[in-house]
Amino acid sequence: MLLSALILTSMLFAQQGSAKSENGSHIDNEDFVNVNGNENRFPLILSDAKSLFSEAIIADHHGDSLEVLYVLDKIVELLTEAEQLGDMSEDDQEEFSRFEETLIHTYQNNFITIDETSASIATASLKEELSRYLDPIEIEINGASFKVIDDREGHMPLVMNSRVERAISFFQTDGRQSFERWLARYPFYESVIKEILDQHELPEELIYHAMVESGLNPRAYSRAHAAGMWQFINSTAKIYGLDRTWWVDERRDPIRATDAAAKYLKDLYIEFDDWYLALAAYNAGAGRINRAIRLHQTRDFWSLNSLPKETKNHVPTVLATAIIATDPLEYGFEEPTGSPFNYDQVTVEKSADLAVLAKCAGIKLKELREYNPELRQHATPPDESYDLKIPAGTRKTFLAAFTSLNDEQRFAPQYMVHVVQRGNNLSWIAKKYGVSINQIASFNKIKNYHRLRIGQKLTIPVSGASSGPVLVAGTPPNTVAYVVRKGDTLGHIAMRYGSSARRIRQLNGLRYGTYILPGQKLKVPVREGNQVTSASKYVKEIYTVRTGDTLSHIADRYRVGMSKLRQWNSIKDNDFIIPGQRLVIYVKQG
Repeated sequence: MLLSALILTSMLFAQQGSAKSENGSHIDNEDFVNVNGNENRFPLILSDAKSLFSEAIIADHHGDSLEVLYVLDKIVELLTEAEQLGDMSEDDQEEFSRFEETLIHTYQNNFITIDETSASIATASLKEELSRYLDPIEIEINGASFKVIDDREGHMPLVMNSRVERAISFFQTDGRQSFERWLARYPFYESVIKEILDQHELPEELIYHAMVESGLNPRAYSRAHAAGMWQFINSTAKIYGLDRTWWVDERRDPIRATDAAAKYLKDLYIEFDDWYLALAAYNAGAGRINRAIRLHQTRDFWSLNSLPKETKNHVPTVLATAIIATDPLEYGFEEPTGSPFNYDQVTVEKSADLAVLAKCAGIKLKELREYNPELRQHATPPDESYDLKIPAGTRKTFLAAFTSLNDEQRFAPQYMVHVVQRGNNLSWIAKKYGVSINQIASFNKIKNYHRLRIGQKLTIPVSGASSGPVLVAGTPPNTVAYVVRKGDTLGHIAMRYGSSARRIRQLNGLRYGTYILPGQKLKVPVREGNQVTSASKYVKEIYTVRTGDTLSHIADRYRVGMSKLRQWNSIKDNDFIIPGQRLVIYVKQG
């Protein structure tokens, strides 16, 4: 019932772009152009994100946590890409915000399979809850009493006042579950972060600033389009030397991002000569802090009442986090335990498949990604050598296994970039590089083969590698040969046959990141009870009506006619159906 409602919500989201074109607020999908005559890619990006949102809901329903995390990660990438397009129109911004709110609410309240310690979306509502918890309190620091907890030389001063006490109380009650997750990550990253802070001669307490920003989650993403443990937005990341390419997002690299954050924090401290003001500037921007200082004629952070609510709450939250984490038992938390982030580094000369690298290191692919969260694709970058992090003590094993492989086994397909010129089309480009149209479309997420723009950069796989499915001869038992139709996704196909996207990927040799295309043939596991008639190429599907379903909705979902659906189930013209009712549906294959 809940799944049906969520899927219906996601489908309505996906339809909004085209529906709004009738009243003029959006431009038809065939020609996304803004007022300056340039292509407006935002509707296409948001449409893909909405489609993936539906995929995540379906995968979660089937208990496929790996698929959920993979899809959520792709949604984050699309939202980050949308942020980089520049200023959005008012309508685009409204739709973007509505989708983000729905996504985060669903992630926090409805998904059941996510291991929240590795999920990629930062729980933005935690800060909102904390903000409401602190908001009613107006602090009077000048002349008021406050307690100094720690004011050692070379450390950030820790003080206790009513606002900090309220933050501590919040973490002990409503925010307890989130704070426990933060503490659980702390032992893993503590030594490596503090070592970098020490190299820059910065106070070690700044690690608690990262805890508040992201929960020490290198894959965190916020509504402000900030990414990584230190929550860099793209513009600031570029200033401090963090690159973001199709292959790598260094904002997610715990080492490089911490080094960049240390440089940024040092610059802010030099400007303000006060750690509380520096942290506030990291949160809201130096310009806003300077304006508040001029307005209130004071450099006392606690007196800058014109600052945004989130910024006013950020510093007391960091102080509360530092005070609790310094002595967890005192505040009712368990002392965190766990292995530190110790790693060996190996240089990979060409683009290598991560699954191959993980196997050579003797670890699971998930663990390799945890050590290298900055990698965005299923392979290391092709243009230069890459320093890969693997668990400490595995370097010798890795090198022995990796060097024993030949180049075909060792390296992933190589890629090159083609810049679309006037007169180019996919067919011409495919012939030029000796690859298939489907390969180019899959690698570049192209859904409309006729939509290319001059200057567009396309990633072209070379070396004869294939990104499409690897099909084995014959159809295994309990499977059906399914021909992909326009609008299909693995999640929807899996839901139809009671399977999972992961099983379909495995059966067809599809890698994560590979797109399916209309006309492509897939072998799909059929759940027990489905009947497949090879002669007629029909699958008999039994569908149980859920709350909110209509006959028209079900017919659209299975791409069958209303008259056929009525005929198969002896339904009269009033189309009346009720939750729990079982409907027979014959789905044509091929």
